[in-house]
Amino acid sequence: MAAVPPVCRFGWRAPGFALPGTDGRRYRFDDVAGPKGTLVMFICNHCPYVLAVLDRIIRDARDLQALGIGVAAISANDAGTYPQDGFAQMKAMAATRGFPFPYLYDESQGVARAYGAACTPDFFGFDAAGGLQYRGRLDASRRDAGPADLRRDLFEAMKQVAQTGRGPAEQFPSMGCSIKWKAA
Repeated sequence: MAAVPPVCRFGWRAPGFALPGTDGRRYRFDDVAGPKGTLVMFICNHCPYVLAVLDRIIRDARDLQALGIGVAAISANDAGTYPQDGFAQMKAMAATRGFPFPYLYDESQGVARAYGAACTPDFFGFDAAGGLQYRGRLDASRRDAGPADLRRDLFEAMKQVAQTGRGPAEQFPSMGCSIKWKAA
C-alpha cells in the first residue's frame, strides 16, 4: 500500500538520535550533520519504491555531500514481519551497493516516530541549524523509476538549502511503501 507523507513544516527541529550503523559505529544527528545542512532519509531494503531509485538516491547523496550536506539513511521497518529489512541484510545492502552514507537501524522505531516518517523513501532536509527546509520527493518517479532526465527535486532543493539556508516554497511529497510498524 502506497503512503504519502505530509508537506514540509519549515523550521521544525530535527529530533536527535543515537543509532547503530551498518559499519559498526553508533551515530547521532550531530555526527552526520553537514556544514551546509543535513539529509535524513528513511529507506529500507525491500520496498520497490526505494529499489527503483536506489541508484539515484546514492548519486544524489554523493552530489549533496560534495556541497556540504551531511547524509544518513535510517531503516525502521519491523524486521520480524519483514526479515529482508533486518540489520544483517542492511549491512549486506550497504556493502554491496557502496552506500556513501551511514545506514542506521532504528529497531525500536522511536526515531521514525519522532520524525513522523510515513513511507520509504521519506526525505527530511535540514538547514545548517537543524531546521526542516525540505520534505519532498527524490524526483517524479513512483513505483518504477521515471526517465533518467527527470528533474532532481531532492538534489535541487538541498542545493538551494546549501546556498541560501532556505528550501523551495513548492514541494511535492514523496510516495512509497508505508513504514512497517510493529504491533502495539
